[in-house]
Amino acid sequence: MTAIASPAPPLPDEEGGSIYRDVDRLSHALVAAFTAGISPISLLQAWQDWLLHLSSSPGRQGEVSAKAVEKLARLSDFLFRCGVGMGTAAPTITPLPQDRRFQHQAWQAFPFNAIQQAFLLSQQWWHNATSGLPGVTRRHERLVEFYSRQILDTVSPSNFPTLNPEVIDNTLRKAGVNFVSGANNLIDDLFRLIDARPPAGTENFRPGIEVAATPGEVIFRNELIELIRYAPMTETVKQEPILIVPAWIMKYYILDLSPRNSLVRYLVQNGYTVFCISWRNPGGDQAGLSLDDYRRLGVMAAMDAVEEATGTGRIHGVGYCLGGTLLSIAASAMARDGDHRLTSLSLFAAQVDFEEPGELGLFIDDSQITLLEDVMWVEGTLDQRRMAGAFQMLRSQDLIWSRIVREYLLGERAPMTDLMAWNADSTRMPFRMQSEYLRQLYLSNDLVEGRFCVEERPVHLEDIRAPVFAVGTETDHVAPWRSVFKLTYLLDTDIDFVLTTGGHNAGIVSEPGHPGRAYRKLRCRHTDIRPDPDDWARDATTIHGSWWPVWIEWLTSHSGAEVEAGRVAASGDAKTVCAAPGTYVLQR
Repeated sequence: MTAIASPAPPLPDEEGGSIYRDVDRLSHALVAAFTAGISPISLLQAWQDWLLHLSSSPGRQGEVSAKAVEKLARLSDFLFRCGVGMGTAAPTITPLPQDRRFQHQAWQAFPFNAIQQAFLLSQQWWHNATSGLPGVTRRHERLVEFYSRQILDTVSPSNFPTLNPEVIDNTLRKAGVNFVSGANNLIDDLFRLIDARPPAGTENFRPGIEVAATPGEVIFRNELIELIRYAPMTETVKQEPILIVPAWIMKYYILDLSPRNSLVRYLVQNGYTVFCISWRNPGGDQAGLSLDDYRRLGVMAAMDAVEEATGTGRIHGVGYCLGGTLLSIAASAMARDGDHRLTSLSLFAAQVDFEEPGELGLFIDDSQITLLEDVMWVEGTLDQRRMAGAFQMLRSQDLIWSRIVREYLLGERAPMTDLMAWNADSTRMPFRMQSEYLRQLYLSNDLVEGRFCVEERPVHLEDIRAPVFAVGTETDHVAPWRSVFKLTYLLDTDIDFVLTTGGHNAGIVSEPGHPGRAYRKLRCRHTDIRPDPDDWARDATTIHGSWWPVWIEWLTSHSGAEVEAGRVAASGDAKTVCAAPGTYVLQR
């Protein structure tokens, strides 16, 4: 096995010898246990900024007061029209397109329509009050607006059984049995939380059996990765193999879910030799692993193993999410050093420019990172569950409150799916690597600004010459598509960009035949002038269906001749370590 450095002392400030700093770390880690890993100081600073500027702006106070009177007048007008119309009237305000809380028909009948209208008007007023206040920093304004929305979501009338007509109707029809079922669901969830067990139904999606089941074998293993080589399903294959670099924040099999929606299986069925990295789920003894260790022991070690296994020095690199960011770093360093093994790059929902990281960026500042670092100093790693609070708040209506209403008030369990089961299969991140990633990429944006170093020398994305296929997803809260679109500006090479429907995960798991999928595509040669993302998105033709066939067509155009599948396997020198999906994916 390849040796790695032993865990470094407490990072990143190297103050591990101070007992006073250790006390601070322990204190902060205790706070994080009660705040879902979110820094309360960062939040208080934002509210303080907003309140101080509002208190010193009498004109804005008058404007906000006038807005309140105007909302009250609109509600009064609605109530009057309801009285005239025997309890029904055209709404004075409608929910946002993504707000599905009031879709049940009973919300249109009195008094529930009045309750709904009052809530939506209040929500609109809070948005008016928290945005557009001169003097408040852009980040603080977004934080205050975001958290005010979270607070309002907690008091939505849809969350209360006596105010939600769907719950009332369900209770009358079932004679209250829904609350019994809901209580059972709640008790089951609490016991699973206490025992650190995954949600109900995940036992039906076992890696290597129901999911991650594409046949293959592990041909390489070190302290950080297992490299899976998938068995061919066609008589001939393309000369160039594919190396997939998934994100380490999640298990790799998001790209090899059930046979019907496995991207890996789709590639193999289309005549490609596919290799995929399976990251180790690190423990506290690997706290010293660095971001460069992930490049060196992950991407580069895998690339060497692929070359050895196939006997070819031409490889299609594929990176998903953080794996795409890491692959971009590796590709930049390879281009700088004259390593031309990458025939093409495919980057799925992957950011390299973190200036506009979307709402997830609201949780990334010095205060937040310091809190997470202190948690990692205690535990050695950052468990993905520590970040769950932040991720769930990004879609709190769907992931928190709608689920509470559905499972605990209506007593209905949503059936577990392969994607949901995968999402519950959490991982950990080593202290040093996670700290370097958050500070150097998210906070300082060193990669696009030319300060990020590999082997003590800076790397530059514009050095990459391999053609690039990039995918953004329309409703991505993790890697917003406009941020991914910046690849078209930053890379000095041919790039094809696809914008697909769906979110960060579901938009990528978009197999042919998936209902409701559509995409738009842009082809840029390296000499072309790049368009504005919003202008392009507005004018681009929407094509219904999966983007996977478009990618296969692009890969084929950058691949050589086909050869017999057996010849590729025989041309290299790779020994089988174990059968796919390997052992690292099973680590808890």
